[in-house]
Formats: sequence, C-alpha cells, structure tokens
Amino acid sequence: MKNSFVVRSSKLSVSETAAKLKSILETKSIKLFAHIDHSAAAKENGMELSDEQVLIFGDPKVGTHLMQEEPAIGFELPLRMLIWSEHGTKVAYREPLSYLEEFNIIRNREIIEKMSILMDTLSKAIAEVD
Repeated sequence: MKNSFVVRSSKLSVSETAAKLKSILETKSIKLFAHIDHSAAAKENGMELSDEQVLIFGDPKVGTHLMQEEPAIGFELPLRMLIWSEHGTKVAYREPLSYLEEFNIIRNREIIEKMSILMDTLSKAIAEVD
C-alpha cells in the first residue's frame, strides 16, 4: 500500500469536527484516550499554529489481540485522527490496512479490516461525506 495517509475535507470548523468525532465515539462506546490540541500547546509556549487537534481512541479488547500477535503494532495503537485547518478543515488518518504488510499481521487480519472500515466510516461521518 503506497500512500497510507487518508485525507478528507470537512465543511465544519476544526473544533466542530473534533466535537462531532467525540460524540460519534461516545455513541459507539469507543474509548477516547486523549484529545490533543496542538495549537493550544503552541500558544501556551508563545508560538503560533493554525488550529490542529488529534483524537486518540480505540478498544483495548481489540488492540490487545493485535499486540499479542505483533507487539510493534503498539506504535500505531490506539487509533488516531488528525483534524487541522489548511484551506478549510482537513481530517486525516493512517489507513489500517497498511499495518497488514508493515507488521506482518496474519492471524488478526479481520480486526485490521474492521479497523479500516471504522476509520473510513468515522472520517466520512465527521467530514459529512456521503
């Protein structure tokens, strides 16, 4: 898989898009591990950065199976989605299918495939794409 970085445009602001993702995660009972506001951190340190946030989320019951097969995949888990402002609002994530080859996932291929569907569904929902 050549380009594993998926980017979509959102009609909402960065904050609205992040809030929408948080709401969907809550509805689906997916744990939000962290919400990092890069622009707020930059401002706290006297620097400027366009609005940029990362949400880190997942289900330990799912990710643990992958890490039992290949501990190095823990570098990519939990899943994350980047939302930033650049000529409008952008939403991006790393395509989980790229993990199959990169981490030689064989036994838990179905989990990776479900993660891919989840990330596609979430990104389309928050970007308001049909």
